[in-house]
Amino acid sequence: MKERIDSDFSLLAKGAVNLVDEATLKKKLERSVKTGKPLVVKAGFDPSAPDLHLGHTVVLRKMKAFQDLGHTVVFVIGDFTGMIGDPTGKNATRPQLSREEIEQNAETYKKQVFKILDPEKTVVRFNSEWLSKLGAEGLIRLAGKYTVARMLERDDFKKRFKEERPIHIHEFMYPLAQAYDSVALQADVELGGSDQLFNLLVGRDIQREFGQEEQVVLTMPLLEGTDGVEKMSKSLGNYIGINEKPNDIFGKIMSVSDEMMWRYYLLCTDFSPAQVEAVKAEVAGGSLHPMEAKKRLGELVISYYYAAAEAKEARARFETVFSKKEVPDNIEEVVLKKGEPVPFPRFIVDMKMASSASEARRLIEQGGVTLGGEKVTDIHANFPKDKEGTAILKVGKLKMKKIKVEE
Repeated sequence: MKERIDSDFSLLAKGAVNLVDEATLKKKLERSVKTGKPLVVKAGFDPSAPDLHLGHTVVLRKMKAFQDLGHTVVFVIGDFTGMIGDPTGKNATRPQLSREEIEQNAETYKKQVFKILDPEKTVVRFNSEWLSKLGAEGLIRLAGKYTVARMLERDDFKKRFKEERPIHIHEFMYPLAQAYDSVALQADVELGGSDQLFNLLVGRDIQREFGQEEQVVLTMPLLEGTDGVEKMSKSLGNYIGINEKPNDIFGKIMSVSDEMMWRYYLLCTDFSPAQVEAVKAEVAGGSLHPMEAKKRLGELVISYYYAAAEAKEARARFETVFSKKEVPDNIEEVVLKKGEPVPFPRFIVDMKMASSASEARRLIEQGGVTLGGEKVTDIHANFPKDKEGTAILKVGKLKMKKIKVEE
């Protein structure tokens, strides 16, 4: 049995940034084997945006590792906590989402998560199930189990307090509400990104207050976005959504720097650290070109969320469009009627080539938008629908449409 426990522990601890604590995890694993009762492993995701991205998959893939070993994985959709807004890493109060926004985003999460987790073995729970039932009295009693001094030990709260930036009372409730999720589920293990360490540790404290055994806390590294600097985030526009089209995923991965590519290999694929080092050695030795290594990465990542044939097709399209600088034969044609000119950022969104006007403006400013082979550099420019003609609109490296304006 010891050999099995050591093997399971090694697999589960692989790549973790924080593990609080190793001895307890081994004890829980041993008890699970003896009793045949699986551990309850939870991770929470607030539906603050409609798409899950590769940054989320770092934790989801660790959930899958627990699931493959026979443990009970609970995917907690934070429809209650999402209305508070996680203040982690924020230097200002996070905007609160409406119930309608939360519910819409939550529905998409339920569909996307099963691109990684086994739907037959995954428990999906909404934390409003137990947090809404607490009511005002219950929330006050929960707040009475923690102190302001302890809350201010948290880095982002501490920084904002020192800089005299506002901290709203409801933000203090977020770690407590997340912690109560662990109480309601009687969690043995909670997973999260490394920036969630404080919240996860509060879960241990609150479980103890309710007379439960403390959960093990395991955090995973944060994945940098396509800019190579900031944490992958929908709001920053540096994300790669797992629900995006294969062509778009491939193009975004190809925009990642050669140096950052290895982080993606390590955190977004099934490659072991030794396998990643082997590929790096090939590149360093000159037997493998960095571009080829990145193409393999793009194809590999897409194959986790789509069929292998679609991954190969995305690579072939990239090589046709970017490497050979050709326009594919199957490019979509959009026929527009002459009319009033519209702001270019809005036009790009209307063409479904950017998710928001802010993303479209950023692409224009970065020189990533061309019309008829000429760069669009002015974010205040209009698309002249009053003129007839046909031109190729290109946004980013792979998104292209043939725009035809006629009477």
